[in-house]
Amino acid sequence: MPSERELFDQRLSKRAQLLESSDPYPARVERTHTAAEAVQAFLDAGEVDEQVAVTVVGRVTAQRVMGKAAFLDLRDQSGRIQLHFRRDRLEDFDRIDLVDLGDFLEVSGTLFRTRTGEVTVAVAKWRIVTKALRPLPDKFHGLTDTEARYRQRYLDLIANERSREVAFTRSRVVSAIRRFFLDRGFLEVETPVLQDNAGGAAARPFLTHHNALDRDLAMRISLELHLKRLLVGGFEKVFEIGRVFRNEGISYRHNPEFTLLESYEAYADYEDVARMVEDLLGAVALEVLGGTDLTHGEHTVSLQAPFARTTYHRALLDHTGIDFYQYRSVDALSEVARERGVRTEAGASWGTVLDALMSEFVEPKLIQPTFIFDYPTEISPLAKRKVDDPSVVERFELFALGYEIANAYSELNDPVDQRDRMMEQASKKAEGDEEAEIADEDFLVAIEHGMPPAGGLGIGVDRVVQLMTGEHSLREVILFPTMRERQAERHELSDEDDGAS
Repeated sequence: MPSERELFDQRLSKRAQLLESSDPYPARVERTHTAAEAVQAFLDAGEVDEQVAVTVVGRVTAQRVMGKAAFLDLRDQSGRIQLHFRRDRLEDFDRIDLVDLGDFLEVSGTLFRTRTGEVTVAVAKWRIVTKALRPLPDKFHGLTDTEARYRQRYLDLIANERSREVAFTRSRVVSAIRRFFLDRGFLEVETPVLQDNAGGAAARPFLTHHNALDRDLAMRISLELHLKRLLVGGFEKVFEIGRVFRNEGISYRHNPEFTLLESYEAYADYEDVARMVEDLLGAVALEVLGGTDLTHGEHTVSLQAPFARTTYHRALLDHTGIDFYQYRSVDALSEVARERGVRTEAGASWGTVLDALMSEFVEPKLIQPTFIFDYPTEISPLAKRKVDDPSVVERFELFALGYEIANAYSELNDPVDQRDRMMEQASKKAEGDEEAEIADEDFLVAIEHGMPPAGGLGIGVDRVVQLMTGEHSLREVILFPTMRERQAERHELSDEDDGAS
């Protein structure tokens, strides 16, 4: 078995031979049909052999050379088509020796059906349009190493049909979400990624430095505060689908950068938003998958409205027996958490301990889509208090398969209450709570000009894609997930190193 270094050198030699008579990297190619279109054209013509002329372009994924003839498989984004080369038809037949798996070809010819029933191009003219210098993953085993699949996603997409399917499904999901909001009269907008203060969520930001301005900036952790400025400005329905960045841990459930949808609708409340979320997920599932029942391992998840509903207080009480109204101090709640085996960091706030209990005992059991309504005020600084119980706010989160999908509020628009709560969060941050909310003075000034009552929504798009595809890990639905550093990042080849990673 040749080493990767030897294979690389062999391909370099073939490249040099090609350069003697042609350019194996032309700037332009001709194509009349994709692979799928070529097959369909043959079927539409009534399967009359060698009557349909096509020019197809794609990557060689299989080769079978048999003396006076050769069969090659060519793959493009639409699918695969077989090529048939014959020595008595091609003066340059012997140049097939210069073709390797992974090369890109431009091929012209007519279509016929082989004895085995496969629609095939009878090649009349061909050329190499990209000479690949590195081999592809083994065609029988594909690219099976999980870390290699994520680090070299391009090889994963070549080798694994499932990865291509997930990528296409993601695109369709995002398009369906966008269409849903546009059809409801929402205006799509874009807000800054670089901000003086990264607010709108409880998370640690990434920091960077702007050289020309000589000042530090933060990468956004949320879309919220700028979108609500637009409500102040007179827009009544706005949404954004964009990347946000949170300087937190990496796992199969978390990536430091992810795609977030946020929408804000004036004169709506969190009940209106909940109904919209039911409509949204059902509509996306119908458009992308053709139905609202999704299979995830042993579970069948139904996105048919209405979804199950409970409250934060009731859910925690039902699953743990803990009535958080009886444990209003952080010490008392921390003691209860310790008794149940839940450890939190020293100095954790009451809300952090409460959230740890929910994460441990409640969320993993929420398999079917379930709304959790009415969160404690302490962990919801941007939501409107309930009139009949100011200790909780008009907020819900939607869970399915044990993880959060959506978060929504009846937005707090009382500027005095908002300032008080932001200042309370700022005090916590000053005391060392790095994930406490910041006090954004520009935002506070904005809503002092008057922000209408509104319902706001945040949805993790990656998790919706997980839901729609049945994937367990976020890394499967993010094309280029953040990975931990490895020792050899570069793919240099030497006599001692065959380039494996």
